[in-house]
Amino acid sequence: MFFRYTKKIIIVLAILTLLFAIFTIFFDQAVIVRRGTIYRAPLHDKVVALTFDDGPSPKWTPLILDELKKAGVKATFFMLGEHVAKYPDVARRVAQEGHEIGNHTNTHHVLIYYTPVELIKEIKDAEKIIYDTTGVTTRFFRPPKAWLTGQEKIQLQEMGYKVVLWSLNSKDWVTFDDKYIIKYILHHVRPGDIILFHDSGGTFSTEGGDRQETVLAILRTIERLKEKGYRFVTVSELVNYERAQ
Repeated sequence: MFFRYTKKIIIVLAILTLLFAIFTIFFDQAVIVRRGTIYRAPLHDKVVALTFDDGPSPKWTPLILDELKKAGVKATFFMLGEHVAKYPDVARRVAQEGHEIGNHTNTHHVLIYYTPVELIKEIKDAEKIIYDTTGVTTRFFRPPKAWLTGQEKIQLQEMGYKVVLWSLNSKDWVTFDDKYIIKYILHHVRPGDIILFHDSGGTFSTEGGDRQETVLAILRTIERLKEKGYRFVTVSELVNYERAQ
């Protein structure tokens, strides 16, 4: 009897795990928490912003920077404080090449489990490390996994931050083929989109993942979007562009 119930529990847990994986891969949970955030600009002009999360990475960030340089495009990198501390030269290169840097917390823990005091420390620790390393004072913030409560959004605003999510998710962390990533973006892109990529991490980690498909997709995505008349800006430029309309 015991083993029979144990088997049923294992099967149920396996099914729930599978359903959660499918949900995570094919549904963008950021849609649920967009209210009160910047996730796209309601524009008619063909302008989009490329963003990269979880870096810097000593391997993938330089390769992505090389591709962006070839294309003559500036992007916004939402960095983890602990990664900036580990790879300061890479973080400095991002800033020196004219890209924008945002705050992605210090440790990439989901913030809905944090107390207000813990939230402040998590963000301020990353803010200080990024400033001490690059000289950049971060004013845009992106929560790990997009999860953030309404009260936390208010708290971040009081700290001087604008919360930035995205409207188009490349899902590159799933390690989809670069051709699929390009096709998906070209099919769904709209003026004013904020497009999410990653320059570090993997499916179950924030570091050590394989971002080769991201590297392969970046330049070709930019080229194809330029052929369609799109221009590329940083998040701050996109926000200011919207205000100027």
